[in-house]
Amino acid sequence: MSQALGRHAAKPALEQFLTQLLDPQRPLVDARSVAVIVAHPDDETIGCGGQLPRWRGVSVVVVTDGSPQTVSANIIQGFGSPEKYGATRANELLEVLSIADVSPRNLERLLLRDQRAAFRLSELTSRLVEVFYRRGTQIAITHAYEGGHPDHDAAAFAVHSAQKQMERRGQPLSILEMPFYRAANGSWLLQNFAQSPGHKSIVLQLTDKEQAQKRQMLAAHVSQREMLAHFSTKAEYFRVAPNYDFAKPPNGGQVFYEQHDWGMKAPQWCELARNALAELDSGALV
Repeated sequence: MSQALGRHAAKPALEQFLTQLLDPQRPLVDARSVAVIVAHPDDETIGCGGQLPRWRGVSVVVVTDGSPQTVSANIIQGFGSPEKYGATRANELLEVLSIADVSPRNLERLLLRDQRAAFRLSELTSRLVEVFYRRGTQIAITHAYEGGHPDHDAAAFAVHSAQKQMERRGQPLSILEMPFYRAANGSWLLQNFAQSPGHKSIVLQLTDKEQAQKRQMLAAHVSQREMLAHFSTKAEYFRVAPNYDFAKPPNGGQVFYEQHDWGMKAPQWCELARNALAELDSGALV
């Protein structure tokens, strides 16, 4: 257990959760105090689809509506409008949660505009604090700060900021993170953490049954078939989240979303993060 936690002392709820998570017998886990916070419909499956059926009572929080303003002409032609595209993704998410036996009552959709979450960091933090208090969340599982997608980084920022807000009020929150994709030598690395001294990766090799169920969940996200084909179902990766400086570019300055028209560049991200940190540190949301 100490190896999995690295240098970090385990809070009791986190220590118990990790013990059950790593049990080779794959027991069901009482996850009523656990929330998975992801940017888009399908991120829940990429990051931890093999575990969701085990986590009984887990909450799933999806930050965006999954329908960016820059939806391609081909997608518009196929779905009719960005709104219909977003509705399709919402229905796909419900199907995935059904496969994983996660109740719709445990789904929170915050419905920020896809690709625009970074412009609402303070609001997103406040809304997560409300969700965590209402649901009694003690463990948050979310994106690594890796510069893959600006919405991913916004989710990471808001969870870490919510942790500080909650701890000021006496309610501790532990954060586990999952890798999705990040820039590397002009290309990308998938499901691979950027190095952070003292923070060891937890690798869960999925059983044949878990892989089959995860493939079924990925297939249910029909609208994302092309993108999801890049991701492996062999293993899932977690680690206790480092203390990030969100005012500095992630991944050593290699920012994948700068290679795409996703509405964000690293300097703008840093400015938005600094402004949100200043607002939150002023106590405006406490």
